[in-house]
Amino acid sequence: MRIIGIVDTWNAVAVAATFVWLGMVLAISFLEAPLKFGAPGVTVPIGLGIGRRVFRALNAVELVLAVAVVACLALGTPERRAAVAVAVAVVVLAAQLALVRPALARRSDAVLAGVATEDAPRSRAHLWYVGAELVKVVSLLLGGAFLLA
Repeated sequence: MRIIGIVDTWNAVAVAATFVWLGMVLAISFLEAPLKFGAPGVTVPIGLGIGRRVFRALNAVELVLAVAVVACLALGTPERRAAVAVAVAVVVLAAQLALVRPALARRSDAVLAGVATEDAPRSRAHLWYVGAELVKVVSLLLGGAFLLA
């Protein structure tokens, strides 16, 4: 009976970490980031500078939460569909960090250095990042819901 309580605890921590992760992605990627550029006095270079710091911090916290969720799932007994949904979110995060963020950093470096103009069209990397965020949101929502089921 005691083992069941421990498994339930790992599951509860996984649920909490999954929904905290989801909330952070929603708040930063889909609320703070777009609103920042509409604030009075925020130029593209200032917005890029703020965004780089905010997303660096978000991604660091995401890594911690991803490790926590994966560890809890490894120690618990999650349903397969919950583990798959969380695995998708972890893979998407890894792809964002390894593939998309470096491309975004190159463009923002160019804008901040004055090499690229502020009104240059957004890079495709930005669209890839947003698409990945959408996939991550859906997978975290499903993973959390499946863990609760």
